[in-house]
Amino acid sequence: MRSKYLIIIAGPTAVGKTDTAIRLAKHFGTEIINADSRQVYREMKTGTALPSAIQLAQVKHHLVGHRSIHQHYNASLFELEAIGILENLFAEKNVVVMAGGSGMYIKAVCHGIDDIPSVDPQIRERFQREYLEKGLPGIQSRLLSADPVYYNKADLNNPNRILKALEITEMTGRPYSSFLTGHAKSRNFFPVRIGLNVPRVELHANINRRVDSMMTEGLLDEARKLYPHRELNALNTVGYKELFDFLENRCSLDEAVQKIKDHTRQYARRQLTWFRKLEDTKWFLPHEDESILNFIHENMSRNEHP
Repeated sequence: MRSKYLIIIAGPTAVGKTDTAIRLAKHFGTEIINADSRQVYREMKTGTALPSAIQLAQVKHHLVGHRSIHQHYNASLFELEAIGILENLFAEKNVVVMAGGSGMYIKAVCHGIDDIPSVDPQIRERFQREYLEKGLPGIQSRLLSADPVYYNKADLNNPNRILKALEITEMTGRPYSSFLTGHAKSRNFFPVRIGLNVPRVELHANINRRVDSMMTEGLLDEARKLYPHRELNALNTVGYKELFDFLENRCSLDEAVQKIKDHTRQYARRQLTWFRKLEDTKWFLPHEDESILNFIHENMSRNEHP
């Protein structure tokens, strides 16, 4: 029985992950699993750069636009769904491609995620109100008091992570850090990690073009439709938050668009920081197909048994 391989295409937003994943999936005659935490939502098509109809027609994609913004979703649920899909695909194929920029989602599939209980909606609502009233410094201070261990290793600029830690701690009476065992789950496939990147000037130009294209394709209209639901966690996302500010007369449209570009560049930098910490990731330019394929086949050769 041949080994199974999950080819992971990771990297910053707007670098060209989808097109590279499609070319690889075609080469191996396989399918793609999306690993973007916002592209799972069907209502956020334009603002999350969902694969186009042409791209979706070339190769079958999984976990794209299959959830509503009104449904609770997280890395644990993604792990369950993705592993189920992989089991079915690996019954027929030796290779599957996963592409996306959500490091936590990719980690959940490769190594598993700690079994953390679901949060009581009332507790979540209470902490959301506290965040709205006191802002990021307020919940940062609360986290330092409630769980200093997690505070010292958390991304303190990510309110979602802080709120989750506070919610779990409040609900269980245990520090959130106590649930983070870090024990990897066994998998029946070998991950082959490929990172895509381009020079910073080129990446920033790609981001600017993408944002301009999103605006041309109707991102403002999409934001208007979603505005009544702006308090949902799914919509705490670059592209929507800035346009919500415009709709509330907090800034001009030009200012909102510029903020989207600035914040997207900042997000891309955080993505690169995450993926560069993974020592088993090999980095390529998006169109270095021959070198990428050579790297994949080298990994396969090392893991195959005679």
